[in-house]
Amino acid sequence: MSASHRHDHEDHGHGHDHSHSFSEGHPARPEAVESGGHGHNHDHGLEGHATAGGKHRKKLILVLCITFSVFLIQVVGAVISGSLALLADAGHMLTDATGVLIALIATFIAALPATSKRTYGLMRVEVLSAMINGIVLSVICIVIVYTAIQRIGSEVEIETGPMLIAAVGGAIANLISLLILQSGQKESINVRGAYLEVLGDLIGSGAVIVAGVIILFTGWNWVDQVAAFAIALLIAPRAYSLLKDVVRILLESTPKDVDLDRTREHMLSVPGVELVHDLHAWTITSGVNAMSAHVVIDEDTLDWERYDEILDELHACLGEHFDTDHCTIQLEPAHHASHENEVHA
Repeated sequence: MSASHRHDHEDHGHGHDHSHSFSEGHPARPEAVESGGHGHNHDHGLEGHATAGGKHRKKLILVLCITFSVFLIQVVGAVISGSLALLADAGHMLTDATGVLIALIATFIAALPATSKRTYGLMRVEVLSAMINGIVLSVICIVIVYTAIQRIGSEVEIETGPMLIAAVGGAIANLISLLILQSGQKESINVRGAYLEVLGDLIGSGAVIVAGVIILFTGWNWVDQVAAFAIALLIAPRAYSLLKDVVRILLESTPKDVDLDRTREHMLSVPGVELVHDLHAWTITSGVNAMSAHVVIDEDTLDWERYDEILDELHACLGEHFDTDHCTIQLEPAHHASHENEVHA
């Protein structure tokens, strides 16, 4: 029997049976994970499975068509009306269309199979796509603010008719896109990026409509600049939120829906397990979490049958209780554990 036994167990395409019989005293699935709302279906293997973004590809295509059409309408409306707020919203729509296009391309690239040089495939492309979206959102926000400042003190005549028509059309289209992406944004950071951009567009269109109505009845053209500032103010927090999530994934922080303390507690409840160390969890891309651990077992379990029983229960627990099927577990007898350099307690 070797001093250590490595076993990387995954269930490709079949999902968990959910009828696994855990040993007496094994904790139940934590409520915090169960009610997390991420809708995992335990299909997280790296081969033969679509990423979370890939599952919603048709929705992204439909939203891309809607968004680009609205962009063209708003550009025409902004040129005719002279509205900076509408032009800002049109620029934001173009950014969204580009962002959705990048997200769409990323779902195809991320679905490419893994190779010996890229063992996780190109799944992280979805995360990089979300990062680009966040950066572009930040840039468009700065441009809007700069242009609005440049207009301060100048009188620009606003044609409210074309302004309101384009803004109302944009609001309706954004609402439709928002409903299309509603379910997908809970599963994929890539789809969430598109969802947040469309949400900002909907609010931005609302701001343009309010500004147009005020100008129509009062003649206060400066309200258009105020609306442009308001749109920029709405964009900034969304860009920050998206970039924060991207950084969390790229730094391989523990997934938000995984509690490593509870995970360790579950693993230690398996008969024969004495210690769990070097426990790590990270996100490869949205909907695909991974975990690795060194598990010290007592000397009485040094036979193949007990090894398999321990591994089966550990993997069943991590898959069913923590929605993490891509797990690498190294079993170590107690006398071997002292040779290990712990990277994480």
